[in-house]
Amino acid sequence: MNKSKSLGLLAAAAVLALAGCASYRTSGPTATATLTPTTGNNTTGSVRFVQSGDLVQVSGEIRGLKPGAEHGFHVHEKGDCSSGDGMSAGGHFNPDGAPHGRHGAGRHHVGDIPSLRANANGVARFDFTSTSIRLGNGPHSVVGRGLIVHRDPDDYTTQPTGNAGPRLACAVITRS
Repeated sequence: MNKSKSLGLLAAAAVLALAGCASYRTSGPTATATLTPTTGNNTTGSVRFVQSGDLVQVSGEIRGLKPGAEHGFHVHEKGDCSSGDGMSAGGHFNPDGAPHGRHGAGRHHVGDIPSLRANANGVARFDFTSTSIRLGNGPHSVVGRGLIVHRDPDDYTTQPTGNAGPRLACAVITRS
């Protein structure tokens, strides 16, 4: 292969590599939430929110869950974790007055996000996108809201909570 063709291929590879890296850059606001346990529990974790256009990527890891179990996971209306039971965070974040339901399937609270599934060690790792929540200004912004991990699975039908049981951990979502 001649030198100029080799350099051309190298340049093309570099452009492709940079294009791939560009998809990991954020084009919008970011936020984080550090979950602390409610009284009598040991559930902890961290969550990262990254907005790009109309999508918000939500990823993180939560520990101290019941192994192999599903746990309700919701954005709540108040960024207040001052009560020992997490009830100071209020109800699900629902600026549109929608019924409780499954994230990504029909009408649902803005705060209805996918449930967590703990592995055999009681750890849930997750990464999903949402078109419901926002990180900037406006009625769907979750910045300053509460984030709650529940003990039980969300049944997606019981109004307005999903019957997900007591609150294991609470966080306030903060802009980063």
